[in-house]
Amino acid sequence: MATRVLCRKVRSIPSWKKGFTQAQVIHTKPKEEIGDQEENKVPKHQDTFFRDGYRLHYNPSSYHQFTSNSSNAGSQIDNYEEDQFFSAQAPSFWQRKNHYSVSCSRHLSSSKTTILDLAFNKASETKEKSGIYNRKPVQPDVKVDTRAFLKCSHEYSSLSLDLTQRPHPVEWVDVLPVLQKVSVLKGRMKPSDVSHFLVQLSNLHPDKMPLLKSDQRFVMLLRYSVEHIRSFSELQLLEILQSFVWLEIPSSHTMLEVYEAEFCRRTKQLTLHQLLFAADLWRCIGRQVPLFLKRLYVSIHLYIGQVGVPELVQLLYIIGEGRHCPKDLVRPIEQLVLCHLANLHPEEIGTVCLGLFKSQTSLPESTVTSIVDRALSFVAEMSDFAMVNVLKYLRFSYLYHRAWLEAMAQEVPRRAHRMGVQGLMHVTLTCSALHYRDISILTSVAERVPSLVPYCRSKDSSKLLWAFGTLGFLPAESPGFYPSLTDGLRQRKTEFHRYPEHLLTGLLGLAFVSQFPEDLVSLALSPEFIHLALKNSQLELKKDLFTLDAAVALEIPQWNGPRLSAELREEVVEMLWKFAQSDVCLKPEVLEAELSLQDLLGGEKFVRKRMILPHTRSIDLEVHLDSNGQPIPVDLLCPKMSLTVIPSPQSWEKSNSGVHITDKLLAQLIRGKNTTDSLAASVKVASKPCQRLPPDEGGRLFDSVLDLTSDMIETLTKPSRKRSNQQDSAGQGFKGSIKLAVQISSRNHYCIQSQQLLGLHAMKRRHLKMAGYRVVELSHWEWSSVMRKSRAEKLAYLHCKIYDSL
Repeated sequence: MATRVLCRKVRSIPSWKKGFTQAQVIHTKPKEEIGDQEENKVPKHQDTFFRDGYRLHYNPSSYHQFTSNSSNAGSQIDNYEEDQFFSAQAPSFWQRKNHYSVSCSRHLSSSKTTILDLAFNKASETKEKSGIYNRKPVQPDVKVDTRAFLKCSHEYSSLSLDLTQRPHPVEWVDVLPVLQKVSVLKGRMKPSDVSHFLVQLSNLHPDKMPLLKSDQRFVMLLRYSVEHIRSFSELQLLEILQSFVWLEIPSSHTMLEVYEAEFCRRTKQLTLHQLLFAADLWRCIGRQVPLFLKRLYVSIHLYIGQVGVPELVQLLYIIGEGRHCPKDLVRPIEQLVLCHLANLHPEEIGTVCLGLFKSQTSLPESTVTSIVDRALSFVAEMSDFAMVNVLKYLRFSYLYHRAWLEAMAQEVPRRAHRMGVQGLMHVTLTCSALHYRDISILTSVAERVPSLVPYCRSKDSSKLLWAFGTLGFLPAESPGFYPSLTDGLRQRKTEFHRYPEHLLTGLLGLAFVSQFPEDLVSLALSPEFIHLALKNSQLELKKDLFTLDAAVALEIPQWNGPRLSAELREEVVEMLWKFAQSDVCLKPEVLEAELSLQDLLGGEKFVRKRMILPHTRSIDLEVHLDSNGQPIPVDLLCPKMSLTVIPSPQSWEKSNSGVHITDKLLAQLIRGKNTTDSLAASVKVASKPCQRLPPDEGGRLFDSVLDLTSDMIETLTKPSRKRSNQQDSAGQGFKGSIKLAVQISSRNHYCIQSQQLLGLHAMKRRHLKMAGYRVVELSHWEWSSVMRKSRAEKLAYLHCKIYDSL
């Protein structure tokens, strides 16, 4: 029989492995006893593992991230999980139904078992009819190396597994002797034999892995690895876990529960590097291990003095992939970031930002600013992926970093042609969240997106539509943009069963720019979809449905499609009004405007604070004027109010006063100069647009050449005693009355450093006009300054605003 000599390239040994043989056990500190609950964790898992027969699960589709090209697939694993169609809480089709499950006896001793019925079932998995659970996720259009930070330093080799450095592959014939040894030794295998055999088998060529998994001897080896798990050294455990990565063991494998429990039990025996390396291996396997990570985070406090740049970045990477950062670890991490910030490379900065973003970890504004300042110092050197990660964390922090965003106005147009749809989505989503409207960014993304629609998930299409609609990007500015993404939504209709919010997000973004694809609107307002949205989604979608429904009613008067029920509309209106009463109605600028308008017009009955259009989720001060410009009690036009006394409008004459308000005087009060023009001309606001002034300048609006005497103040503030007959006014029915919606706007209604209204508020203006209202805006850059003026000056300003609208 010919002897076969195997020659294999020896891989570099991480620092934590050096100086130890395979059989040695590493003890970095004395072994300490832990609680009874944790001591029994592994036996409990083992009992569950073996009870009623041992089941191993195999499905080729579970290994899709590694089979074709481990280096490329490995670089995609993080970004793919973050944005994939199926969430971790909803098992995919192959997790719910697996035909590759087999059972065997719990006992494997050679004396009791002659034939091991442990082979994986080779029968091909039957294909189900198309549906949302067996639909393949959308593959990324541009490959992104999410672990590029590992190339920044050789020190990462002891903290993580480089998925691009797969062991030199061996052929099937080369592993047959190993499998033969397994079948011969059986129960006589030592822990060192088990770990050594698994490492050897992990070198098999990826194409032959399915053949290995169908071999009963391999299954037996896995079984023995579980039986010997308490006898493995820490080094052997790490080697076995690493072999599971190359063997492409599915993350849902029951056996991994036992290994997770064992790693949790040994956290106090592992060094800092071993802890981080184990966490990275679990990440490469694709398994969430929250209990182990919890133990890891507790141990970090003990090693805080050993955390350098690689350890910090790797830790934040793990924290991000685990989607959680303990509160007691936030402050130490902030201090470490600030300590090592000057030494971080571009890709490491991107990883830090992504980890903080994914774990929803808030840091002080000054710290975030420092991080972005560092990123800005080498923004041109950053990969697209790292740059987008910085934008993600800016979005989460709601930090307007002017210099960084201005740099994006240069970088995004330069890179957009090569960026993937997910990166572009996050760019524009950040811009919309920060209310930053740069036409060069929007145009470059709009030109790139139509070619990427086949790669768009419903999430990408909907959030792009929302972002562009929010920033007021009109269809005429890029004719192909909105139609292509609308078609993208149609192509992903099946995803709405799982994520109904995506359809509503996209349709609201379209509604902001007055676009209503009737087929998708009909779907969103259909009773079936409404039931699905309100039942299955974890989000509150009633308000979105209500906004869409009301927008359709106003903008498509001929609409014959489905509508929300009256009961649901009333429920949402009540919910919105309760919130408004406890929030926006109590804001100082609103209360001040309400009281001042009441003084100006003659009492509470002439001003009504309410949600004229509840679907726009904001309040207005409603004022009615007759055809002569005189105030009308607002309650008269409210059918639900029964009015017994109808006061006539007040005039602007002053009785019992030595001063008479003339056109000339009013013009002087408002414009600070003499004029002989008519009243309409004298109260007209200057044509020069108002600019927001720096806070320290005060923004003085009125510089009158007249001193406001007590008589003048009385004239402006005291209601006239001259009344017309209330029956005559009631008999006229106030024909030709003018309805005004007085809006007290805030900075959040506009794009930053701009007078461009954001999507929802632009739509509100449009809808108020459709509903027959004239909009009078008390802009925040004017009203915030007027509020600090005297009462007479406030009334003069409001008089100007009200009557200029006529």
